[in-house]
Amino acid sequence: MKASDLHAMSVDELKSKLGELTEERYRLRFRSATEAIENPMRFRHLRRDIARIHTILRAKGQ
Repeated sequence: MKASDLHAMSVDELKSKLGELTEERYRLRFRSATEAIENPMRFRHLRRDIARIHTILRAKGQ
């Protein structure tokens, strides 16, 4: 996900997206403990996307 796409989103949309990504990260972490994951780089992408959203929310004052 690109930062320019995130900047165009409203605060409510960003918070919704943040919840989705956090839930996906949780499910992926749980699945990795029980089985092999097809794309382990997804952890890195999720972590960075979550951090990117937090940064944009902070810049928007939320």
